[in-house]
Amino acid sequence: MTFAGHAPGSSAYRRLIAGLFFAGIATFAQLYSSQAVLPQMSDELAVSPATAALSVSAATLGLAAAVIPWSAVADRIGRVPAMAVGVLTATALGLAAPLSDGIVMLLALRFAEGVALGAVPAVALAYLSEEVSARHAATAAGSYIAGTTVGGLLGRIVSGIVGEWAGWRTGMWSVALMCAVAAVVFLLLSPRAQGFTPGPVTGARGQGMLERLRTPLRSPRQLALYAQGFLLMGAFVAVYNYLGFHLVAEPFILPAWVVTLLFLAYLAGTLSSPWAGALASAHGRYPVLLASIAVMAAGALAMTASATAAVLAGLLVFTAGFFGAHAVASGWVPVEAARASRAQASSLYYFGYYAGSSLFGWALGLVFGQVDWTWFIAVVVAMCALAAGAAIVSLRHAPSGRA
Repeated sequence: MTFAGHAPGSSAYRRLIAGLFFAGIATFAQLYSSQAVLPQMSDELAVSPATAALSVSAATLGLAAAVIPWSAVADRIGRVPAMAVGVLTATALGLAAPLSDGIVMLLALRFAEGVALGAVPAVALAYLSEEVSARHAATAAGSYIAGTTVGGLLGRIVSGIVGEWAGWRTGMWSVALMCAVAAVVFLLLSPRAQGFTPGPVTGARGQGMLERLRTPLRSPRQLALYAQGFLLMGAFVAVYNYLGFHLVAEPFILPAWVVTLLFLAYLAGTLSSPWAGALASAHGRYPVLLASIAVMAAGALAMTASATAAVLAGLLVFTAGFFGAHAVASGWVPVEAARASRAQASSLYYFGYYAGSSLFGWALGLVFGQVDWTWFIAVVVAMCALAAGAAIVSLRHAPSGRA
């Protein structure tokens, strides 16, 4: 009998969502733990803001490089075992990174940490799509993305607050310890996979790995979805990388601990992700994706204000819009893909997602260093417009645009 997937309300469904929630904490808290302490890191290591931001980009670059190989590993050894190996290895590297005596060593360890962390985003959405009934896939994906926002928030808040009082190294250590606990909880909660059986990556079971990668790359719809991750994530990370530098300068001159608390805006994404998933299930993915991008762009424009309250309001709207778009696009990818290529399709989305984070998280720092904040935001809004354009061209008539 074909496995139909766990339905909401069942014990296995709750364990699945809760397990991936903690996997999201263990992954994304580590990934962004350095972002909240970039000004301190820049001062202590005597490097520019853009160079300090490479500590974020190095991790996301490692993750981008690793998601496709991790999808092959998951096909061979199973979804949950692959995620377990990755998150536990990353936690060990996260404990080692703050021991670095210079920026080069720190970047090397952060890159390796990102490689290990690639296991979770490479596999999680394929795992969800195989274990949850198709009718509830968009809602489940939104719930998973909400968990990743909590991880990103905790990583920034914990490292930022601890780092303010005890130094950036201790701030990052505290996050790594928290992630070790979250990884154990993930392993205890996650149910055994029933919708997928591990096996050889080539042979009688179906397409070879290269063909599984080529199949989604031939699809204009998949490419448009990958463009969402590449452009929107690039804009999102750039804003969070450099907003702190903007707010500690005139006319704001905010203390570092107040800037750290601005990461609480991530809670807007925690709320908007499942909401966007539910709206996509009810009204279709395409209109919810476009509406989320528009909300993100509106929030970015609001951040050009010179009043702290207006910037904070804009950041909340910007964050909610981004995570709404990400929840819809990332959940759409495995649904749109052929069954044999689901893991690879999700991996390609996250390759674009984190490649955008790495590239624009650094490159927009050069923009930030050369022009004023208004022009920086103009670039961010232009990236949102490009993402919306790609969606309009390729996703407007997609059958799965309506869940």
